Amino acid sequence: MRILITGGAGFIGSHLAERLLNDGHTVQVIDNLSTGKLENIETFKDNPKFKYLIGSILNKELMEQLVSKCDQIYHLAAAVGVKYIIENPLLSLKTNILGTDIVLELANKYKCKVLITSTSEVYGKSEQLPFNETADRLMGPTQISRWGYATSKAVDEFYGLAFFREKKLPVVIARCFNTVGPRQTGQYGMVVPKFIKAALLDQPIIIYGSGKQTRCFADVLDVVDAFINLMQEKKCEGEIFNVGTTEAISIEDLAKKVKDMCGSKSKIEYMTYEDAFEEGFEDMMHRMPDLAKIKEFIGYEPRIQLEEIIKRMIEYYEN
Repeated sequence: MRILITGGAGFIGSHLAERLLNDGHTVQVIDNLSTGKLENIETFKDNPKFKYLIGSILNKELMEQLVSKCDQIYHLAAAVGVKYIIENPLLSLKTNILGTDIVLELANKYKCKVLITSTSEVYGKSEQLPFNETADRLMGPTQISRWGYATSKAVDEFYGLAFFREKKLPVVIARCFNTVGPRQTGQYGMVVPKFIKAALLDQPIIIYGSGKQTRCFADVLDVVDAFINLMQEKKCEGEIFNVGTTEAISIEDLAKKVKDMCGSKSKIEYMTYEDAFEEGFEDMMHRMPDLAKIKEFIGYEPRIQLEEIIKRMIEYYEN
């Protein structure tokens, strides 16, 4: 099968590309390298079934050339990372909304099946744990940049569902919860690689807020498996699925675990959200996905536990 991955030089995209190549598919990726890196595809870029292009999904002519030659699209290209979104609010909105519009218009023209990656951010400040795909969403004020990101990804979902309902375009939506693993960068606020890099260098491990907030971290290999299985199952078309794990840990405990596993001398320090990001910044105390739906549809169950994930990431950054 001929597969296009937008954002394919990114953390998740590169793992997905590698897996699809191993499965025997022909893979083309496009990435503007805003948060992706060529080193992520270094180990397989010479595979004869692989091609990569440095460019923007906002370039419709370029995208048409790519989409016209593919059977499936994994649409991962997006503005990601709290820090990046706050620093680039306009580009983030354009990339997420206009980019998805271009992808879906062209996918419809050339009859390509599409997986749209969304995010747990769309649940906003909801406290109805675990987050269910049909639950109400609660957004913060428009003055806070992060809610623009959450809204833009919700618009992506609306777009995808509209194309499915009106145009019968096969679309699947995956809401990711804190995907982590080797190749992930802490540059834009991703907490696990940020903690690991600090610990390995014996630098302060900085926790934003109280550290009592909890998150569930899923391994990228489990997430990639879920994406592929969702695309293979026809009954998943026109549906939204949480993708992640229910193994929760507080950020404070995560910092301690990383420090211990690295054998680090780092001090654990705290910083307010306002000092770290922007005035009025809000964060949610708890996030956990309801995985009942994805388990029902494709039998998904995360296999890799957090301790093993951290161990693999430590080995990656040490090398």
